[in-house]
Amino acid sequence: MKKHLQTEVISMTTNVNVPLARELLKNPNFPRTCKYDPEWLVSLDLGCPTFWLLERLCEKMNLESGMRVLDLGCGKAGGAIFLAKEFDVEVWAVDSMVSQSENWERVKVFNLESRIFPLRADARELPFPKDFFDAIICVNSLFFFATDDIYLKHHLIPRVKVGGQIGSVVPGFYEEFEKAPSGDIPDHLKKYWASCMLYTWHSAKWWERHWLKTEQVEVEVVDNFPNNEGYQTYLEWERIIGYPEKIAEDDKGRNITFSRLVVKRSK
Repeated sequence: MKKHLQTEVISMTTNVNVPLARELLKNPNFPRTCKYDPEWLVSLDLGCPTFWLLERLCEKMNLESGMRVLDLGCGKAGGAIFLAKEFDVEVWAVDSMVSQSENWERVKVFNLESRIFPLRADARELPFPKDFFDAIICVNSLFFFATDDIYLKHHLIPRVKVGGQIGSVVPGFYEEFEKAPSGDIPDHLKKYWASCMLYTWHSAKWWERHWLKTEQVEVEVVDNFPNNEGYQTYLEWERIIGYPEKIAEDDKGRNITFSRLVVKRSK
């Protein structure tokens, strides 16, 4: 990797605990992630440990060499690099906030110009034909734009081939807060509810129902990271990056997790 690029990007992230990153990001429970430089991984931060989440998601997906994959909400294209290197797939890396030129520079560092195609685009205006992708991956992104009853059915699902998988990982809760925002939100989460958009977080069961309402998919996987790993993942990333908001620390594993869903387009 070009050292100047790595240093330049890290400098934009404040309060990063680099020694802790070097320790925690060599977690043997995530052997694929261990191949990558911890300092580079934290330089990609846009709110989540992308590689850990992808590694858990890809355990449940059928990715094969040469597939066309959409990485929607790709951030700084780290996940696209992971997918191309680990699974030899072609990746269209789409994000509405990060420019394609910036992500192209990251792609070139890894000599993946023939396999990763960055694009800045809105999730509701995807410039791809129907049935174009073999698989779609959304890590830490769907809760921003896919919680209404229109998006999945009309904007996302048609872009994958019939029989193709769509995999997602989202932060959420073990159980839905049915009376939010007026009641049943734990006191330790109330202060983050609006400022950190926790109102967009849901349970795995909520997401399962949300996908099934489209009548276009079969749900293959719906679960939370096992053994409290979702909470621990969030907590460790919170400590590494040094966020001023201590959502996971305050939660102490009572409510917060990461939910994993894999669906297959059926029609």
